[in-house]
Amino acid sequence: MKRKPPTLSPYEAQRKAAQRAALNALKRAKRTAEKTGVTLSEWEGEFLDSVGDRVKTYGRAFGDPEKGAPGQALSAMQGRKLKEIARKASGEVPPPRWGRKKGIRD
Repeated sequence: MKRKPPTLSPYEAQRKAAQRAALNALKRAKRTAEKTGVTLSEWEGEFLDSVGDRVKTYGRAFGDPEKGAPGQALSAMQGRKLKEIARKASGEVPPPRWGRKKGIRD
C-alpha cells in the first residue's frame, strides 16, 4: 500500500517555497559570478555562504521577525544585498543614485 506524503498547511508550503527560492537565488548568484569571471569580494562570498547555511539550518536567515515578512527566508536587507551581488555577478552597471548631484545649484 502506497503512503501519501504528509500534506503541509498553506503556511508551511509557502515557507518551504520561500526557502527553496532563496537557496536557488543564492546558488544562482554564485554560479553567475563564476561563469562571468567576476570576482566577488571576500565579504560577498562569505555573505552568500553564511546566509545559505542559515536558510538550510533554520529555514530562514534572520532571527528578528520585524526584519522580514512572515514566511520569508530572507530579510528585506538581505534580499537587497543579494540583488546587488547578483547584479554585480552578471556584469550589470549599478543604477544611478537618487537625488541631485553635489555641486549643482538650481
